[in-house]
Amino acid sequence: MAYIIAEPCIGTKDTACVDACPVDCIHPKKDTSYEDGRPGIDQVDQLFIDPVECIDCGACVPVCPVAAIFALDDLPEKWQGYIEKNANYVTGGKFQPDTYRAA
Repeated sequence: MAYIIAEPCIGTKDTACVDACPVDCIHPKKDTSYEDGRPGIDQVDQLFIDPVECIDCGACVPVCPVAAIFALDDLPEKWQGYIEKNANYVTGGKFQPDTYRAA
């Protein structure tokens, strides 16, 4: 299971979660350009969690000032589309649902 950043992050992009993450799975980071072509922080409306790199530690959850981060199993139904949106950021739009769902 991974964590998902949902709608409350839109427009906020507070990077406290980036600083709290021990494995650097939250993107984009400030002042970072990605060699793989992913957009930087000024080109997106929210932050994203890489579902493959996330170790499910939950360190990001309590530091989010807008309560936008949810465990996959706790994501409200109305924000289920954010599973794909988070994955698409790191996979260049090649989302594969079976790869990210908990078994």
